[in-house]
Amino acid sequence: MKVVAYSIKNFEKEFLARANQKKHDITLISNPLSLKTVMYAEGKDAVVVFTNDDVSAPVVHKLADMGIKYIATRSVGTDHIDKQAAGERGIKLANVPVYSPQAIAEHTVAMAFALNRQLILANKHANNFDFKLDGLLGFNFSGKTVGIIGLGHIGLATAAIFKGLGCRLIGYDVAFPANAPGITQASLNELLQQSDIVSLHAPLLPSTKYLINKNSISLMKDGVMLLNTSRGGLVNTADTLAALKMGKIGYLGIDVYENEKGLFFEDHSSDNVKDPLLAELIAQPNVLVTPHQAFLTHEALQQITEQTIRNLDLWQQDKCVGNSCACAVSCRIPQEVKVTVNI
Repeated sequence: MKVVAYSIKNFEKEFLARANQKKHDITLISNPLSLKTVMYAEGKDAVVVFTNDDVSAPVVHKLADMGIKYIATRSVGTDHIDKQAAGERGIKLANVPVYSPQAIAEHTVAMAFALNRQLILANKHANNFDFKLDGLLGFNFSGKTVGIIGLGHIGLATAAIFKGLGCRLIGYDVAFPANAPGITQASLNELLQQSDIVSLHAPLLPSTKYLINKNSISLMKDGVMLLNTSRGGLVNTADTLAALKMGKIGYLGIDVYENEKGLFFEDHSSDNVKDPLLAELIAQPNVLVTPHQAFLTHEALQQITEQTIRNLDLWQQDKCVGNSCACAVSCRIPQEVKVTVNI
């Protein structure tokens, strides 16, 4: 199969080559997919994308006009893809439904530790040979209530780590899992009111857009810690910034940002134009921002690339990609062979 892969970083190339084993003719493009770069898909059968790529309706229609039959995203989330447009043009979609939940869970808890124990500030002081303890006071995680919003693979993995720290766990999910050991089910309002730490692991849907806003923040404990390693659009950044300035939110750790497209994954240190909202957020002393790196482990990259190649393999064989299918409409590919992949 002839494929073009967009937004490829240097650290991905080795993993992708190892997974592909020269089975598919893959052209690697460092630039993100957009109307300006869509021409690289000419003559290809499939495109491989990432979360920062523009796979909106205009781009999807351009791809379809070029004869593209398949779009595979190297991510769990598919909100960057216009599924309706793809369905209308008969383009099949696939994602990576599960990859190393531990990678993202561990990053989430690492952010909590860094914020709580003032590790960034302590390191900054130490670099200047300032070894005072002023401003470095933290708290014990043991005995604190952690509210997990979204109890999929990542939410459950995060809960397991906090449980090991002696935390009390409460959780909210519209489909609360039957197997959620040690997690007490709560309504969203109850979770927000009771939690010392709120950790977001929900998908971005119309119903979850700005789940964290001035109204939901008003229900939280004073000085709450808020963590988001899921989707930037879950959090209204302006409302959150205001709550930080007032002290309502005591700590904020985010690996995602609602306006990250075109910003994250690139070096903008020498740009004249900055995102003023993000710049003000980063300037807050109790905020930790990482550049959508929670997934970035050896194990996760191996699983992502292997599943992406597996999706291409199945399409080439005219088979359904099973649990990786992200189509908004029923696939026209025969469904007799369903492939279940547990990573």
